[in-house]
Amino acid sequence: MDAMKAIIRALVMVVFIGYLFIWVMTPTNAYRQKWLPSIRAKTSSTYFGAQGSTILIYTFPILFIAALGSVYLHFGKKISGGEKERQNRLAIWKRPVIIQGLGIVSRIELAFFIMFIALLVWSFSTYLHISFAKITPKSAAKSGEEVWEAKLDSAALRLGLIGNICLAFLFFPVTRGSSVLPLFGLTSEASVKYHIWLGHIVMTLFTAHGVCYTIFWAVTHQSSEMLKWETTGVSNVAGEVALVAGLVMWATTFPRIRRKMFELFFYTHHLYIVFMLFFVLHVGISYACIMLPGFYLFLVDRYLRFLQSRQRIRLLSARILPCETVELNFSKSRELSYTPTSIMFLNVPSISKVQWHPFTVSSSSSLEPEKLSVTIKVEGSWSKKLFQLLASPNSVDRLDVSIEGPYGPVSTDFLRHDTLVMVSGGSGITPFISIFRELIYMSETLKCKTPRIILVTSFTSSSDLTMLDLLLPNSAAASDFSKLELQVEAYVTREKQLSTENKMNIQTLWFKPNPSDAPITPVLGQNSSLWLGAIICSSFLFFLLFIGILTRFYIYPIDHNTNKIFSYSTRAVLNMLFICICIAITASASFLWNKKDNARETKQIQNMDGTTPQASPNSWFYNADRELESLPQHSLLQSTNLHFGERPDLKKILFERKESSVGVLVCGPKKMRHEVAGICSSGLAANLHFESISFSW
Repeated sequence: MDAMKAIIRALVMVVFIGYLFIWVMTPTNAYRQKWLPSIRAKTSSTYFGAQGSTILIYTFPILFIAALGSVYLHFGKKISGGEKERQNRLAIWKRPVIIQGLGIVSRIELAFFIMFIALLVWSFSTYLHISFAKITPKSAAKSGEEVWEAKLDSAALRLGLIGNICLAFLFFPVTRGSSVLPLFGLTSEASVKYHIWLGHIVMTLFTAHGVCYTIFWAVTHQSSEMLKWETTGVSNVAGEVALVAGLVMWATTFPRIRRKMFELFFYTHHLYIVFMLFFVLHVGISYACIMLPGFYLFLVDRYLRFLQSRQRIRLLSARILPCETVELNFSKSRELSYTPTSIMFLNVPSISKVQWHPFTVSSSSSLEPEKLSVTIKVEGSWSKKLFQLLASPNSVDRLDVSIEGPYGPVSTDFLRHDTLVMVSGGSGITPFISIFRELIYMSETLKCKTPRIILVTSFTSSSDLTMLDLLLPNSAAASDFSKLELQVEAYVTREKQLSTENKMNIQTLWFKPNPSDAPITPVLGQNSSLWLGAIICSSFLFFLLFIGILTRFYIYPIDHNTNKIFSYSTRAVLNMLFICICIAITASASFLWNKKDNARETKQIQNMDGTTPQASPNSWFYNADRELESLPQHSLLQSTNLHFGERPDLKKILFERKESSVGVLVCGPKKMRHEVAGICSSGLAANLHFESISFSW
């Protein structure tokens, strides 16, 4: 198995390096005048025309990598010895660096970012060098232009071409169920920052592209060009519509607007549909195939998420904490496994039918094979409405919920460290709950040697201390952690002593079952990775088949591969329509096939609902109240040290660790993450291995 994974990884790297090499060579004369004409001569046919060579060069390699990634994921999530050695070799490159504007990045990320910027600079300079060499006073005069005007026209076009490079990679980080990202040790949640970086670069370049052309048309008295929609050329109107849609999205992505008006950001981001549609209409489908693979994989993932979200999920119970925090417990299939720090997207139609919010999974699929939990801290209007709905005296006895996910890293390897120092602030403790529960399973069930755990957590008030109760599952049978060495340092920063004012008990609310509810299951069944690979391959093959038939028997008799007669827009719309149809057919067939197997387990879950505890025949409250002094259990209480009116001295805590390998995980406010990253990257303690954990609440 390890040998097969190594072979797949090596093959992926060869193909990916070749793919990047093509991007490096694309602006050169060697590629455009020798390589590309030669490839087109050998691949041009009455079935695909010029589009065939673009698909072969730019689209096929990435979809091939995605298919290989699906096979790679199927071989298991355990980290092999070879991968551990590779991680150890890369340890120095994973050390954090704080860069203004980028935040906390590893040295690997910084190196790749610099190389990507170098690719953009190289491509732009090469394009300009070649094009400017052809611009002379004589050539400019033939077009009725000045030399500087001709150069402005050329630069405007090249800015758009450079923006296309970024667009080709834009959708990879936001493909949540990606089979490509895990090959490079990435997750969608942790890769969102790459999407943000690429998005800013894309819109900067495309805006400059549009502004330069607007200036060029104005000074050359060609303003009418802005209203042209060519039948067989570039459509300027479509480009302008795409740019406007992009600018609206871009305006809402800046941190101040996104944080204060998240719903505005959320809704305007759906303009990506308009942006991509009119982008393809602007450049034509043949050229758009250069950017197709990333968006194609995104569409596959988006449709699968749509299918998963149509089903109502069996919500078992809710633990309601006095610190305005709720733990929702869902029924899940034993086939569904996920790793600690995973996230899941929730939709509660009674609050909003269109809003989806990500939350960190706080349970362990190993320790709790039939239950999945998420922890939600009141931070905005949506979470506040949910808490009020559940905590009110006249609380609901059932709640309709839809989900997408869970999504998380392919594997985790916390056992490689001697000590784990987990630093959190406020609701940042939630991903550490899942890690702690996973380590309970490893120590108590698998009898593995686990690292010592030091949890340093900061809260603003005493009521927040009840979040420590979530470290242990609701089931008492799974709460033993006698073999774990645990030390909790809990800091209450805004109080001098334990407050007992407005004291509330922790409550557990049980929900009535509904025959239509189902446990959370893998969207494509137990072999979901292989099914995903099958969908990618089969849908693309069907697309090629349909496009081949369309081109050969409908477009070719009209156009004869001249690309000068048949409408670019019509061809683009037909291609996009076939892409959507092929993805919908293959993904739906795979989903429905696996749904049959999931239905049997759903029936078993429904038969178990009679064991739900009740306080009385007319009530679905189950009394799980606990006093704060006994929270969360005696063994946990003994491991906890409370500090009031102060903040943790993180530098002292971390530098005191003398073990050979100390894993430092941090999740919380930006200032805290930067402080911990700065300590670990200072070079004063080589044994500290930093990792910033993404979380959602």
